[in-house]
Amino acid sequence: MDVNGTVAEGFEPVREAFVRNFATLGDRGAAVAVYRDGHKVVDLWGGTKDVDGTAPWERGTAQVVRSATKGVAAAVLLLLHQRGQLDLDAPVGHYWPEFKARGKERVLVRHVLNHRAGLPALDRPLTPQEALDPLKGPEAVAAQAPVWEPGTDHGYHALTYGWLLDELVRRVTGQGAGQWLASQVTGPLGLDLWLGLPESEAGRAGRVGRVEGAEPTGGLRARPKRSVTEAYEDPSSLTRRAFAAISPFPDQNDPAYRAAALPATNAVATADGLARFYATLIGDTAGATRLFTPETVDLARAEESAGPDRVLVVGTRFGLGYMLHGSASPLLTPGSFGHPGRGGALGFADPETGIAFGYVTNGFRKTVTADPRAQGLVRAVRRALSL
Repeated sequence: MDVNGTVAEGFEPVREAFVRNFATLGDRGAAVAVYRDGHKVVDLWGGTKDVDGTAPWERGTAQVVRSATKGVAAAVLLLLHQRGQLDLDAPVGHYWPEFKARGKERVLVRHVLNHRAGLPALDRPLTPQEALDPLKGPEAVAAQAPVWEPGTDHGYHALTYGWLLDELVRRVTGQGAGQWLASQVTGPLGLDLWLGLPESEAGRAGRVGRVEGAEPTGGLRARPKRSVTEAYEDPSSLTRRAFAAISPFPDQNDPAYRAAALPATNAVATADGLARFYATLIGDTAGATRLFTPETVDLARAEESAGPDRVLVVGTRFGLGYMLHGSASPLLTPGSFGHPGRGGALGFADPETGIAFGYVTNGFRKTVTADPRAQGLVRAVRRALSL
């Protein structure tokens, strides 16, 4: 496998782990980028642009990052709060009156971000066509009754998170989350990261698909617990219903899907775009001043939800819009915050070490929150820092 790019002195373990992902863990095409204190120290890519193709992955190749989108979208609400335009402790219905229906008057804005809103599933799933309509998803969650008393428990809002967040942004700013992100963050910073891929950039996105690979050895659980497996297999379980809020799920290689803005699932990014996004959340980068104040960083990573997750059926930890370091999704240190994408992608920041990390791939495995390829790269960063 020819691997392109560079690593700074001391970060050679990351290159070794990246090569190993292709050799033993099924990667077909992927990239990883790492920043430290705002400076890029890892920039690697290799394999093919398309999971089922032969054209090489090039600098600037981008991929759908699935739920790693959630961490990007969360920054929109936190920045609006930082600017005084949004109160995290206000009821969602204060900004979106139609949302109050069916016992949701006490759902707070922070409940959208910490997965405590009680709305992980829909009684009637949306069709792919409805899901791409920016009005249909918000209408559906506004009409939905909560599964549990909002604020009293947590469960991963796999798809509904996006519609809740998007409509809040639209009610506050007049723009959807993707438009606001492009005009206020990714556009001014020149990030290769889009929530709603423009037609002018469509040629950079590779085709994604399922891949298999040998199971890792060592500290990661190779097989999920029986209860987790059963939850995903049972059509009536909250787990299956949450992930089936769009049914059937859209073709992720469809240009129309990539052009839409679904803040839970369909950002398109390069590894550098994802890593530099997180680098700029926590510190200055070349030509850019940090986005989050120290107070907002503390909000993002202060534990809001922890313990058994009613959807993922494992113990999870969430701050405001971000997964936190834990057994379900190991990051770099206990102070890290970020978000994985189901089956592969991962982006996060670690303020104490100054590390920002981005991994994207065109090959999705069966993993949900802790893909072995991304985890191998994180462990390599840890070794490079002697943590």
